[in-house]
Amino acid sequence: MAATDGRNGGEVRRVAAFLLTGAACVVPAVTQAEDAASADAPDAPIIVTAPGGDIDLDDALALERRDIAIAGTPDLLAALQRNFAGVSAQDAQNNPWQPNLVYRGYVASPLVGQAQGLAAYVDGARFNQPFGDTVNFELIPDAAIRSVTLRDASPVYGLNTLGGALVIETATGQSVQGVDAAAAIGSYGERDLSLSAGDAIGGFSWFGAVQYREEDGWRDFSPSDLVNGFVDLGYDGARAGLHVKAIGADTDLTGNGVAPVELLEARRQSVFTWPDNQRNSYGRISLHPWLAISDSVRFEATLYRQRRKASLLNGDAADIEECEDDPALEGLLCLESVGDDGDEEQALLTDGAGNVIGDVLDGGDYGVFNRGTIRSRSEGFLAQIITEQDIGARTNRLVLGVSYDSSENDFAASTELGALTEDRSVEGLGVFIDQADNAIAPVELKTRSRFWGLFASDTLPLGETLTAEIGLRWNHARIVLEDQIGTALNGDHSFSRLNPGIELDWAVTPEVSLRAGYAESNRVPTEAELSCADEDAPCSLTNFFIADPPLEQVVAKTFELGASGSHRAGGWEIDWLASAYRATNVNDIQFIASSTRGRGFFENIGRTRRQGFEASLGVRRGGFRIGASYAFIDATFRLPVTLSSPANPEANDEGEIFVEAGDRLTGIPRHSATLTADYEGRIGTRSFAIGGDMVARSGLLLFGDEANQNPEVPGYVVFNLRGRIEVVKGASLFGEVRNVFDRDFATFGTFSEVDEVDLAEAPDASDPRAFGPGAPRRFTVGIALAF
Repeated sequence: MAATDGRNGGEVRRVAAFLLTGAACVVPAVTQAEDAASADAPDAPIIVTAPGGDIDLDDALALERRDIAIAGTPDLLAALQRNFAGVSAQDAQNNPWQPNLVYRGYVASPLVGQAQGLAAYVDGARFNQPFGDTVNFELIPDAAIRSVTLRDASPVYGLNTLGGALVIETATGQSVQGVDAAAAIGSYGERDLSLSAGDAIGGFSWFGAVQYREEDGWRDFSPSDLVNGFVDLGYDGARAGLHVKAIGADTDLTGNGVAPVELLEARRQSVFTWPDNQRNSYGRISLHPWLAISDSVRFEATLYRQRRKASLLNGDAADIEECEDDPALEGLLCLESVGDDGDEEQALLTDGAGNVIGDVLDGGDYGVFNRGTIRSRSEGFLAQIITEQDIGARTNRLVLGVSYDSSENDFAASTELGALTEDRSVEGLGVFIDQADNAIAPVELKTRSRFWGLFASDTLPLGETLTAEIGLRWNHARIVLEDQIGTALNGDHSFSRLNPGIELDWAVTPEVSLRAGYAESNRVPTEAELSCADEDAPCSLTNFFIADPPLEQVVAKTFELGASGSHRAGGWEIDWLASAYRATNVNDIQFIASSTRGRGFFENIGRTRRQGFEASLGVRRGGFRIGASYAFIDATFRLPVTLSSPANPEANDEGEIFVEAGDRLTGIPRHSATLTADYEGRIGTRSFAIGGDMVARSGLLLFGDEANQNPEVPGYVVFNLRGRIEVVKGASLFGEVRNVFDRDFATFGTFSEVDEVDLAEAPDASDPRAFGPGAPRRFTVGIALAF
């Protein structure tokens, strides 16, 4: 069903015909509807949150504002992990605000180069950032969030919806009124300030939020700070409304990444090489109009414009030393790599003028500074018409819409030769590397992307208890690359696909429902992936752009069965949800390590599959709440493939590993479980709350061990406690203890070459495994105000 360039015409005509047919059904509804309506403002503002509105929302995983701030200060990432077993956070960067969020084996990550398999929306606008489809959670103040839903894969949600869609709805003065503030301090220099306030007068409303976070970090040389803010101004009348929203953020985040296992055993807070820093300046403004065309037909839209500047800095070890193969090259530096025959090869190190670089450290240890900047300018819109028509005693809900997302990006990257110091930091030497074979080279690149989407969704009653949720979407993407130094990076790529989806929901009883569905979705290669797909010209994670062979788009085909229910009796409220799914990716894309340290390339690796089971249970009575969830996932390669992984101790002499069909995908725990419990009560006139949670994950395979030949990163169980007590009306003291039993654990693993770096804490280290360690026990105390 995929097509590119000139072969798109047939699909366009089919989609246009489908939408015109639906529009023909809408017109009579508009002309026959009553013109009169209540003059009062609606109970809540009408703001589009995602394409298709509320399609497939009945079985979504949901968090409310209360869930996000239950520990004292608003924290979305922590709330997702403690409430949903299927959600895991990987400390690939080891920064608390920059984890890889993994759901059903698909990733939403702030790191360029991760295979982004989850779509993200904020108030109807696409939040996957241009250039790498990254999801940067640190840009949004958690204090501004009203609700979050994690939805199953559906074609309606557009690109990157391989595993589902994360939909964030911000607050307005109509939905959240009053003032909430919190101030907290904690271990390792933690400081957290948040403030939100909102109000409404008739149809007019306002809401604002600001959050400041800072910490020294529990690991060495790992300070971070961020500030972000949000404003909403709106008017909602009986027949129309408009909201203006703005988001701004300035972040300075250090994440010194994984460290060799023997280094962590000797001194857990140690880092391997540093610094590793990312700074972001971000601003977005959006308009959210809605119009009731009639009592049963409504138009709603989101229009946005945003700017982002990211500065990336990475100090790393390098296979650079004095040339040894030829006495004539004595005193010069060479870059080492592994050749096709498994033997070490050396290439003279050169600068931008083509001059060879001398050994200025007299045999000392060298490193590199990888620097990069990304400047993104993007805008877009989502517009849809929603019509609701009665069919017997039930309502048919049809949505027709269009979306457009456009971006222009400037990228620059360079690699400076550096000296590796005794504490394994890298100090620049003022010489920039430019290898003729492009193993390490500077980059300047402009990119343009244009994403179009036409979609339709229909919630169609098929009887008194049976409903069909039908989705159809046509995606078209064009990505243009323009090399600013030469011509090697130039490229013009187009991708198109028509994705269908359907789910049948059967209300067996008023308390129990069953469902079965099928959906197709796709993601297109990012600019980074398209420009780094040649194993002979590898790139670093901060320098992705070397060559431009084609990559195919990834297509996911997902089957799902599920059941849900609710029960009320004797003051108890019980809700449960169960899902079983199988998702097959065609032409999956993977980042593969190169024979040059710190470099790699992207490649289509054929088919992969993620299948599993999820179940959750919620129980409430009075002030008592308990939640439990479990997730099992079996994620595997479906075709044999040979991959490069030179740091893997099980690789052959050429640095290759041989993956067989049925080998497990890396970085994904097979078993996950969560348990949360909270109680709210009163002591005299004062309210109090106490609670805690357990997060358990089984072991996972290291990245680079796709052949499953090495020991796993061990599983873990972590407990957290929290409490709050009201001291005076509207003011409460709160506290939290994370990792109560001070458990040593890791959430991420890969390989690292330790033989060329002096580890003073572990001088005899030889194990190439490297883990992303989880944080030790942490204490937080603070005060919260609400009035």
